[in-house]
Amino acid sequence: MAVTLERSQWPDSATDQGELQSRAAAEAYVGGVCFKLGPPTLIGAELEWLTAGPTGSRPTLADLAAALGPYAPTTLASASPAAPLPGGSRVTIEPGGQIELSSAPFADPAALTQRLRADAARLRDLLAARGISIISAAADATRPAERLLRLPRYTAMERHFAGVGPFGALMMCNTAATQVSVDAGADPAEVQARWTALYVLGPTLIAAFACSPRLYGAPRGQWASQRMRTWLRLDPARTRPPVADWADPIGAYAHWALDVPLLCLRCTESDADWSPPPGATFADWLSGALDDEVGRRPGRADLDYHLTTLFPPVRASGHLEVRYLDAQPGDSWTTPVHLFDALLSTPAVVAEATALATPVAGEWHTAGRFGLRDRQLRRTAVDLFDLAAAHARSGPAARELAAAARRCRAGRSPLTESGPVRNGTGGS
Repeated sequence: MAVTLERSQWPDSATDQGELQSRAAAEAYVGGVCFKLGPPTLIGAELEWLTAGPTGSRPTLADLAAALGPYAPTTLASASPAAPLPGGSRVTIEPGGQIELSSAPFADPAALTQRLRADAARLRDLLAARGISIISAAADATRPAERLLRLPRYTAMERHFAGVGPFGALMMCNTAATQVSVDAGADPAEVQARWTALYVLGPTLIAAFACSPRLYGAPRGQWASQRMRTWLRLDPARTRPPVADWADPIGAYAHWALDVPLLCLRCTESDADWSPPPGATFADWLSGALDDEVGRRPGRADLDYHLTTLFPPVRASGHLEVRYLDAQPGDSWTTPVHLFDALLSTPAVVAEATALATPVAGEWHTAGRFGLRDRQLRRTAVDLFDLAAAHARSGPAARELAAAARRCRAGRSPLTESGPVRNGTGGS
């Protein structure tokens, strides 16, 4: 369910990509593609890991491509079929060599975790054959940021984020997340409830799952989630939409998306600079303000691509991607899968979870910095896990969530249960 950026999906030119006649038409298009309405039944997940070669340094792209073979994304090997793994998961690569699995969507979280765990094991074996380890850690504590992927998208991104000190490069190259994706909802009212819940839950769950206290190259400061620290210091227009004021997420998301500054402008020339005019938004491009610099107006494919350069804590991509959790150690990534499945299981549970978390809904910095050391966040986390355990789909899921509630009650990080692990020592 996660967005991938395969070169085969990119248009070669502005032709045949569909015209956008007005801002109103563009906003209507965004609302339609970002929020697919239907009964909420599916759940998916994306797992990210750091990678290391035999000496502990970053593996080369050539070694990663050779190890992955037919599963390699086209960003590594342009002629690759980019086949899914046997469980349906697809492999992608992040700028610093982080590797990620994006699952297929499933109606049953037990099936999701089973298939994704099997695909993760297969991925470990493929990489191990070339001496590459995967490390389940949310932040790289030992290596400086180093960008391996030299695609023009990431060159433009690195240049754009250069004004915020080291945080852009650290986010791109030295962090990893566990993401969960869920259906948006059956109608606008349900979308609004589920969207609001995911944002209101954010600070509490950041605190509950914070497990990146060390990040090489980060400025001084003690944070429970150094990974979240990088996101909080990045481009606010791109990463922190004003959702507290959104009574209609579908319309508001579309309006916000057009006013986010462009991160890059795709060009067909292989050596072209994709950096856009400074400060220019998609709305500017649509209105004709960039005619001199760009030479054409955007089409639907340009808007589709722009949407992949938005990084809010919850991103609308037809479904809703929860992007604010640290990568979890070992196999414990299954806990957030069961948590979101339970907390979004019925409208009544959604409403109860939202009410429980509302008192700390705005505490994003507190959550990232202090984690479960903050008493109110800790109490709220326990309440949410208890609620989830009561509405879990299975006994094993309920027991897993109850164990997480006990961990939170004791103020323990996920790292106290199982620390960062390498290939062959229990990592997922």
